Amino acid sequence: MSCCAPSAEAALAMADPDTANEEVLLASRIIGDGVRQTDLSVPGIHCGCCIQKVEVALGALPGVEKARVNLSSKRVAIRWQADKPPAPFIETLNNIGYDAYLHDAGTDETDETLKELIRALAVAGFAASNIMLLSVSVWSGAEAPIRDMFHWISALIAFPALIYSGRVFFSSAWRALRHGQTNMDVPISIGVLLAFSMSLYETVNHESHAYFDAAISLVFFLLIGRTLDHMMRERARTAVRGLARLSSRGALVVQDDGTHAYLPVNEIQPDMHILLAAGERVPVNARVETGQSEIDCALVSGESLPQPIAPGAVLSAGTLNLTGPLTIVATAAAKDSFLAEMVRMMEAAEAGRSVYRRVADRASRLYAPVVHLTALLTFIGWMIVGGDLRRAATIAIAVLIITCPCALGLAVPMVQVVAARHLFESGVMVKDGGALERIAKIDTVIFDKTGTLTMDRLRLMNRNDIDLAALAIAASIAAHSRHPYSRALVAAGRDNAVTPVALNDLSEQPGAGMRATIGTTTYRLGRADWVLTDAAEQASTTGVVLSENGRLRATFQFDSELREDVREAVLAMSNQECRVEIMSGDRDEPVRHLASDLGLPYRAGVSPADKTKHIVDLTEAGQRVLMVGDGLNDAPALAAAHASMAPATAADVGRNAADLVFLHDSLLAVPQAIAVARNARQLVRQNLILAIGYNAIAVPIAILGHVTPLVAAVAMSTSSLLVIANALRLQGWRSRKKPGAGAPAGDISSQALAMEKAR
Repeated sequence: MSCCAPSAEAALAMADPDTANEEVLLASRIIGDGVRQTDLSVPGIHCGCCIQKVEVALGALPGVEKARVNLSSKRVAIRWQADKPPAPFIETLNNIGYDAYLHDAGTDETDETLKELIRALAVAGFAASNIMLLSVSVWSGAEAPIRDMFHWISALIAFPALIYSGRVFFSSAWRALRHGQTNMDVPISIGVLLAFSMSLYETVNHESHAYFDAAISLVFFLLIGRTLDHMMRERARTAVRGLARLSSRGALVVQDDGTHAYLPVNEIQPDMHILLAAGERVPVNARVETGQSEIDCALVSGESLPQPIAPGAVLSAGTLNLTGPLTIVATAAAKDSFLAEMVRMMEAAEAGRSVYRRVADRASRLYAPVVHLTALLTFIGWMIVGGDLRRAATIAIAVLIITCPCALGLAVPMVQVVAARHLFESGVMVKDGGALERIAKIDTVIFDKTGTLTMDRLRLMNRNDIDLAALAIAASIAAHSRHPYSRALVAAGRDNAVTPVALNDLSEQPGAGMRATIGTTTYRLGRADWVLTDAAEQASTTGVVLSENGRLRATFQFDSELREDVREAVLAMSNQECRVEIMSGDRDEPVRHLASDLGLPYRAGVSPADKTKHIVDLTEAGQRVLMVGDGLNDAPALAAAHASMAPATAADVGRNAADLVFLHDSLLAVPQAIAVARNARQLVRQNLILAIGYNAIAVPIAILGHVTPLVAAVAMSTSSLLVIANALRLQGWRSRKKPGAGAPAGDISSQALAMEKAR
């Protein structure tokens, strides 16, 4: 009980110094002139003072030539002399209060597409506003020479703006046409180019009408929708990248001649002997050969309590060695390890989810051919009726503009952005806009136990069976350890206001427990087979034991602390007509106890593959599953489910796999997300009806020739504003609900809503 379960980021700093040096060497690179560079991620950097502290601390280390912090990416680049061993970079940052870990290249790529869209949006907005100002003067009755000059200025502004901002649509349309296909960008591109070309023709011939403002405003409004949609689609990063944080870069391997060599993890082969220090993660599937320790399996298997291990025990890659050094024998190569299997399952699950088509995608499949055919028939019809090429082209352009998919393009992403903001203000982060559409349809909610229904913190369950004197002794001993059991004992002592006891001769036995003396009495706190001398007592005692001169003094039973508002959340989901169940990799006893307490069906001891299979089976039976989990073992299930959520305390891979992440401890975030998603679905449907209704009214008027391209652009903009205004109604939804009122189907139950409003 000598140490706690360190985070993946802190594991390197706790490992053997030689191993840590090898990790740094593997992660660094030669940049010339005998200088190496190591990149560290330091999430805690947030201001100029942080930058100065980090750079000064690292710059003072031996061999370091320069340390530079990038505040935007929260990374620090350290350049150091290659002929010297690496300095304790991570330990130094930990000592000044900053968590740090080696940065993996490729995990933090910037979203270049989003940058391009924002730049294009800025250019289009600038051009549209200036051209609109010039158009106001023309509409006000400017004389012909002034009108022509303003038209030419508008053309000079519109031309480069359309080339730069419009290429978002032009390139997409060209790719589709080049392969003999069409998409929503084809009518957009045709409408914009024809409007500009017609305007240029009118300007050259000194005509009174030009539609540069219509063309550039069209691009501007469309880019708003395209940017919002991209932000919602691309916000989630692939979950498979998160596995890099759990897999070691290498391990200290015992060679045939008895020497030690640090090998990259992909060079480790079966039957190799590996030295695993306390605080390190198991690099590949292995078997314990010598040593005793405790293993934290919560991230991998869902087991809530640290598991004691001895020679012969089988370890999965990614589990964390807590307390003692071990010699392990690799039983599989890295490509065949547990983590590699998780990657394969994740990729398969994500591929399956990609089959789902979003509302906007399905609508756009039908939109382009209908618009093209309508405009073409309009042109042909007016050529037959009047034979005037210019008039027929103008009316056809007006039809293309007035049917522009601005409203359709904004219908879905605008509602999703408003819903995402609404949820974020309530402590729920939406990572994928498509998830809001999926979560609105769910009818089954599956919860993991450890870290989801329960917190990572342990609590003492049998406090009433323990006298305060024994608790004071145990808490005083435990105060010298950071083991999860020790922290729970210290918390129990603090809650019961026990007086600390003075200890002597404090020592520890890795994987077994701690020893101390008070006067002439010897106390041990730890495993029963280590602290007790009587074999019968050893066999009949479970949990963490306190012994006095080898005899039983007290037994401590622990369990995970239940997350806030679990019962209220389950009630709310039942009111939303969702079936709720528990599915956990933990042992049957704690899962059964919790499920019985909540009145829910459960599955215990379930492997990651079985979790995924159960969700697939439910899906094939026609159910829409929301998976709520936090661990590595939940990641494939999170990806396979129709929608998924994870707490902010989840492992990196769990958060990355989930569609939504809730930032507070309360589980009321789950029914609230369902309620908001269902309300957002209603608004999306209303927006689509508005967009379709607008076209049903406006298109016949345009076909009859009563609309100019300029009026078409104004009408198109008006429909977009109506869609935006309707989406903003979601902001007032929560304020209109009163805590005492009954919640309709799809909303949070009145009791749960009242509790959250009071919070």
